[in-house]
Amino acid sequence: MASFGFMLMVVVVFLFLFQSVFSAVYSVGSFQSIGDGNTIVSKEGSFELGFFSPGNANSRYVGIWYRNIRVRTVVWVANRCNPINDSSGLLTINSAGNLVLLSHNNSLVWSTNSSEQTKKPIVQLLDSGNLILRDEEDGNAENYLWQSFDYPSDTFLAGMKFGWHSRKGLNQRLSAWKNWNDPCPRDLTFGFEFDPQLHTYPEAFILKGTTKLYRTGPWNGLRLSGAPELMPNPLYDFNFVDNDGEVYYVYNLKNKSVISRIVLNQTTSSRDRLIWIDAEQTWRTYSSLPRDECDKYAVCGANANCMINDNPICQCLKGFKPKSQEKWNSMDWSDGCVRNYPLNCTVKHEDGFIKFLSLKVPDTSHSWINKSMDLNECRVKCLSDCSCMAYTNTDIRGQGSGCVIWFGDLLDIRNFPNEGQDLFIRMSHLELGKADSKRRVVIVLAVIGSVFGVFGVLLLGYCICRRRSNDRNETLSQNEGEEEDLELPLFNLSTIAAATENFSLYNKLGEGGFGPVYRGKLEDGQEIAVKRLSISSGQGIKELKNEVKLIAKLQHRNLVKLIGSCIQEEEKLLVYEYMPNKSLDSFIFDKKQGKLLEWSKRFQIICGIARGLQYLHQDSRLRVIHRDLKASNVLLDNEMNPKISDFGLARTFGGDQTEEKTSRVIGTYGYMAPEYALDGLFSIKSDVFSFGILVLEIVSGKKSRGFLPENHGLALIGQAWKLHKEDSAFELLDKHLRESDNNPKQVLRCIHVGLLCVQQSPVDRPDMSSVVVMLGSESELAQPKPPGYFTKMDSAKGDNSLIKPESSSTNDMSISLLEAR
Repeated sequence: MASFGFMLMVVVVFLFLFQSVFSAVYSVGSFQSIGDGNTIVSKEGSFELGFFSPGNANSRYVGIWYRNIRVRTVVWVANRCNPINDSSGLLTINSAGNLVLLSHNNSLVWSTNSSEQTKKPIVQLLDSGNLILRDEEDGNAENYLWQSFDYPSDTFLAGMKFGWHSRKGLNQRLSAWKNWNDPCPRDLTFGFEFDPQLHTYPEAFILKGTTKLYRTGPWNGLRLSGAPELMPNPLYDFNFVDNDGEVYYVYNLKNKSVISRIVLNQTTSSRDRLIWIDAEQTWRTYSSLPRDECDKYAVCGANANCMINDNPICQCLKGFKPKSQEKWNSMDWSDGCVRNYPLNCTVKHEDGFIKFLSLKVPDTSHSWINKSMDLNECRVKCLSDCSCMAYTNTDIRGQGSGCVIWFGDLLDIRNFPNEGQDLFIRMSHLELGKADSKRRVVIVLAVIGSVFGVFGVLLLGYCICRRRSNDRNETLSQNEGEEEDLELPLFNLSTIAAATENFSLYNKLGEGGFGPVYRGKLEDGQEIAVKRLSISSGQGIKELKNEVKLIAKLQHRNLVKLIGSCIQEEEKLLVYEYMPNKSLDSFIFDKKQGKLLEWSKRFQIICGIARGLQYLHQDSRLRVIHRDLKASNVLLDNEMNPKISDFGLARTFGGDQTEEKTSRVIGTYGYMAPEYALDGLFSIKSDVFSFGILVLEIVSGKKSRGFLPENHGLALIGQAWKLHKEDSAFELLDKHLRESDNNPKQVLRCIHVGLLCVQQSPVDRPDMSSVVVMLGSESELAQPKPPGYFTKMDSAKGDNSLIKPESSSTNDMSISLLEAR
């Protein structure tokens, strides 16, 4: 007994010593413990675990928080509903190999639930924020016995799975804190709801108790049906897994220096993605769900469509009418809609389907899926069951695959003009007959239009084009009988109108001197951007024709792609590929977005623009001078690759021609070369000057025409020259990039190349072939001569001011293309 007592005393002293020295440790093993006041820190110092009191409460909890954020932000809590009322808490590993939290009387407060026995258990806090329990002798460091990521609190971190794991019996959902002082869940949860035994289609809900507040929609191969914001972006990658064993969504941050989390907020009943803004010492909302009235679950009732830009926002689906017209007229849509004509369940083959475009598909609680069926088999399956109301593909990628069918009323449908998907809704033969009658009327009108020419066109309101095999395989002929030597697909105006929701404001991306640009989606799912010549202004006809002639003949990965056009009387449209990440200026000149554009990506963009210009100047069939190269005319695709756009002002040179003079100088002030702005002379070297300005803007994150006091009254070009002469050029780099990992030599080389491109004399500037070589090598560079516009300039002029040596019409405005939102 004496020896046992001695050993017990040794163990107690041992534990006390560990409590005193392990104020901030990386891991806890057998016979080690963490007391109140001590913490575990992740290896790279990103996260910390310890005891804390939330808000104004005195109760003690064990939690994980960001270590380097002054505002303590807790992302996980162990004993959420079982606090300790004093500072006696002790976190240790028990004899069974589980991590346990004990109070002052050694009573169990909380414990991990690993059932696997291990001889050498160890607890670690990873830099992902994941607290893990594993066997230290296991060679596979990712073979966890238990992990906190399986048991989320109110926060969803990068790398965490959000979903179901049937084998482990896990439901990885978020549950909001009751309030700021109490992390115990109240009634707000966010997680996936589905029954794998019934083959239903999984989707996530925000629930308040059992009441549905918001629904993400199911995964359709590209994104969650009700979450159009899920598209390639510079902040995070995402993935969705749905197999026999588990269903989950996961995201990972692209830049480790960016701190972002998803949190469920009890106060606002919302799911928010937040980004930490270090300069402001605050969390800023990146996105939030529900996002608007149409996101509120089933706001329009059954068999109705919510359209956020309409007034009222709720409309019965085609083939349906309000169940209570009186309530519907008073904006009470809770009763929803019912069919105009009942389905014929005795003779099923008489029913058919109407195709609805661009929808968030209905609530899948009463659905059935089969991933091996095609769409035709899906239609037959739906028709064979009288209770089937609708069907579509489970995966909309490519030509589509899989089958999902709905039973009963269709709930929580909304319109997403560009990111929605097709849905085939079952209709009575009486409803289909009515639709056929309308189609016959349209055909008759089309015949009248073809006979009576312009009167028919005015009557029908769509573009009459020569027909080939379909709307898109047609060739363009010029309005006034002048034939063009190019093959360009033509679209019917009705096709473009349908793709852009009749050119709705919701789809408007921006506007230039020629008119607005709209986002659209063709029937085959292809996303487009439509450049529409303003009907009322009469501007830009020459520029638009010029753009058609030029860009149709140009093919390069760093040039925007022209898909087709539609030209008819007053309507003149160009159809381009859609660029999801907007234009370059929306990143480099925006403090929030700029932080997402790390140096390696900026360098990639600089090199891409250089290659695009090299192609225009040297490698294309025509030598093309762009004449309006600027940040807003560089578009970014889903992988942030740059594409030069807007060729309305471009000119072509033939043979050995190197320059030309014009009396009609148009472009954007701050980017134009001196010889062009002052004398009307333009050449490939004037494009090189614009490129040099653009490089300096990308490096610095500042506009070329910004006049700040710290610049000593100099514009960007003057500041760059001054810093270069003082051997301090690195100070030009965007502030937030200086604090992160980058390539100083590469940064300085880009600034040097930029200054070579903006030298006063065109003769001194390199051509784009030389620029591409200089950017891709480490060879010694020539010293630049003083740049053009080195003297202080008039800061009163706006960023888009235009230089016009002679009076000109409004047609001289710079054309801005496809600034996607």
